[in-house]
Amino acid sequence: MALAQVHGAVVSGVSGTVVTVEVDVAQGLPAVGLVGLADTSIGEARHRARCAVGNTGLSWPLGRVTIGLSPAHVRKHGTGLDLPIAIGVLSADEQIPAMTQSDDQPVFVGELGLDGQVRPIPGAITVTCAVQQAGFRRIVVPVQNVNECARVPGVEVIGVRSLLQAVHVLLGDDDGVRAGMPMSVAPVVSGPDLAEVLGQSEGRRALEIAAAGRHSLAMVGPPGVGKTLLAERIPSILPDLSPEHVVDVMAVHALVSSPGAGLVVIGEDGRPPFQSPHHSSSPAALLGSVMAGSVRPGAVSLAHRGVLFLDEAPEFPRNSLESLRQPLESGTVSLHRAAWSGDVPADFQLILAANPCPCGYRHTPRSFGRHCDCPPTSVSAYAQRISGPLLDRIDIRLRLQPVRSAERGESSAQVAARVLQARDRAERRWGSANARVSPGTLAAYPMEDGAEDVIADHLRGSGGMRSTHRIAKLAWTLADMDGRSRPNARHVNEAIEWHQPLGDEAA
Repeated sequence: MALAQVHGAVVSGVSGTVVTVEVDVAQGLPAVGLVGLADTSIGEARHRARCAVGNTGLSWPLGRVTIGLSPAHVRKHGTGLDLPIAIGVLSADEQIPAMTQSDDQPVFVGELGLDGQVRPIPGAITVTCAVQQAGFRRIVVPVQNVNECARVPGVEVIGVRSLLQAVHVLLGDDDGVRAGMPMSVAPVVSGPDLAEVLGQSEGRRALEIAAAGRHSLAMVGPPGVGKTLLAERIPSILPDLSPEHVVDVMAVHALVSSPGAGLVVIGEDGRPPFQSPHHSSSPAALLGSVMAGSVRPGAVSLAHRGVLFLDEAPEFPRNSLESLRQPLESGTVSLHRAAWSGDVPADFQLILAANPCPCGYRHTPRSFGRHCDCPPTSVSAYAQRISGPLLDRIDIRLRLQPVRSAERGESSAQVAARVLQARDRAERRWGSANARVSPGTLAAYPMEDGAEDVIADHLRGSGGMRSTHRIAKLAWTLADMDGRSRPNARHVNEAIEWHQPLGDEAA
């Protein structure tokens, strides 16, 4: 009879926590005690582990088994500690070599079936990131989680199919399953292409500018004019995510995906995520929720490093739209709930699409065949559904008119090449996209003299620091697209045109 220590890991909020599983086997009546702020799912682990050990051909100790989970002040939930608990019991009962606390010891994560099979868990890549940050070099995970966890650099990921295989890996008799299998993701299919958009040269230009600088974009126009058509094609012109950003995105999506399903929103090529929630979505659906200490990210977090598209924006509940103001500025969502408080990543690019009035045809030329009969009070009330403070955070505001030409424009591949070049210039200059540059950093990079004068005139005329900063960032994006080292007066004037108020068409 002895004491054994095994490392496991659990999801805590939106990150992971390494847990030390201590198992003591002593003489006494057969019993299993579990301490360390474990929830019901972990409390049931002792029963799953006992059946798994017996059905694997090993034996559960006939004595008093005490299992301690450290740090004891952190609440733990999920089924990922099943495997380390079983390994710890076998080690304490001296059926496998004694395990002591050491950074060379692998971390074990996985749910056990009663037959001894190791089943996948949600958030496997999240706990792998925690293992890496804690300084561990190896992790044993369910075989279905191997490929997603292998995305995390500096950690050797070993997959196992059963408790018995995990024991053999520990003994050095089995190398386990390593990364290299195709990921369990949906088949990659070609997305919509900009070449399918007829006409709308102004809309295509706005979309390219937004992609080049990660600027937010609002499009207003009558039904069928192409707002949704354009917005759905912005992912096709965005650059691939870097390996580090892919891990960030996967870690968030792993909290809501099915165990072992991998990441279904971006493939191995690292495409940015695209989220388009329905206009009935509540603030909790957009920002995220907390249940029993378990965080479920909302649409803004699932759009992290990608695009959040709100179609029919005025139809969203007012409080849902207003909840976007803080994450648009900070890139995070600060959730404060009774069960958990913390920041959830939410660095997204916002695209809004809206009709100009309830019927949708305000200011539409009569030659289009439709005209607006909405009373002024109805138009005003519709416009006020999107508040001024939210619109003030939108970099590009665009009014779209009905298409009068069937001319086809460039393909997504052609536009994406220019977007990538502009993004590279911004990355080399200040290490981020133009829309994410802080005012202090922006001030350290002067524009051409004429451009600075136009910016100063705009500030004196508008008195808005936020809009002035956003116009300056737009000007830098336009300069990057032109291959210029600094914005000139023409770039600033064009940026001001893109940032013009929408007036009564703000909705």
